[in-house]
Amino acid sequence: MKKISLLGATGSIGIQTLDIIRNQSNDFELVACSAGRNIDQLYKIILEFKPKLVSVAGKEEAEKLTSLGIPSKTKVLYGEEGLIEVAVHEDSTILVNAVVGSVGLVPTMKAIQNGKTIALANKETLVTAGHIVMAEAEKYGVSILPVDSEHSAIYQCLNGENPNEIHKLIITASGGSFRDKTRDQLKDVTIEDALNHPNWSMGAKITIDSATMMNKGLEVIEAHWLFNMPYEKIDVVLHRESVIHSMIEFDDGSVMAQLGTPDMRVPIAYALNYPSRKPINNHKPLDLIKFGTLHFQEMDFNRFKCLDYAYEAGKVGGSLPTVLNAANEEAVAAFLQNKISFLQIENLIENALEKHNVISKPSLEEIRNIDEQTRQFVSSLIK
Repeated sequence: MKKISLLGATGSIGIQTLDIIRNQSNDFELVACSAGRNIDQLYKIILEFKPKLVSVAGKEEAEKLTSLGIPSKTKVLYGEEGLIEVAVHEDSTILVNAVVGSVGLVPTMKAIQNGKTIALANKETLVTAGHIVMAEAEKYGVSILPVDSEHSAIYQCLNGENPNEIHKLIITASGGSFRDKTRDQLKDVTIEDALNHPNWSMGAKITIDSATMMNKGLEVIEAHWLFNMPYEKIDVVLHRESVIHSMIEFDDGSVMAQLGTPDMRVPIAYALNYPSRKPINNHKPLDLIKFGTLHFQEMDFNRFKCLDYAYEAGKVGGSLPTVLNAANEEAVAAFLQNKISFLQIENLIENALEKHNVISKPSLEEIRNIDEQTRQFVSSLIK
């Protein structure tokens, strides 16, 4: 039985991870998890899965959870210390990092240093500190198994193949909520419009990132680190059906693709069961006859400026991807709070990138400082 620590248990990926654990209870046990501020949902998780350790956002949330009368065998922590303790729990063998944002970085680093296998759904870990994370994973002999559907697709297509014979990676993008709108039509879009994704069921932040195409930009940077691939060999293609999750073109002209219905439980289960494959309850099989036709379009970098910013930040490297990510997190949060318009997300990111003086090989401490400084800068622009 594989013992699992789960960061972000009440988010979209976390809930679907719990569904896999629930339906494969002979294979998996949840030993520790974190849940931020969704205490009511966490309480239900504790009663069902009986983890030995849980962590919440702060002291107030911890006291609220304790007051609900959770089992005495479940220890409650909070803050970054709690996240780290969940990540490195002595009984766990796999850390599923499903939190959103750079908060997932340090716990992942600690888990790697404790020899845990990492099932990674937190893009920001590699975006902000890919050079450090991958070096640590190699040092400690730790596997990083991607949970994002796109990176899982590439990982699966690479099985048994020589990575030195890759001509390019082709990451597919649905185009998000506004893929058929012009830039002029984006000026007055609402939060509700942006959260209405045509294919996937995801959390609010990731859905907004999908609409701006920043999500795909972060995935490009993540792919660079996961597969040791130069940015010149990473393409993004608009594919509105989200049936092909990504492709690899090899030097001989062959193209391998991984296909499936838009169900995040598939890449989650693949990472948890790796190298095995097991059936998933209530999963709808792919019916290509139903789809009939699959569509592909070239990406328009003038239309989706955030994707352009991500490529440029990735190519420059160093501390610039940290700025990209921190500025985006702050801008998206402001949009979700109705403080800025949709297109202002791009403007704030661009301002932060232009202001930054790049450090070529930042330390973990420098990354954390740059992250905080960028957030303060973006917040000052919003005010």
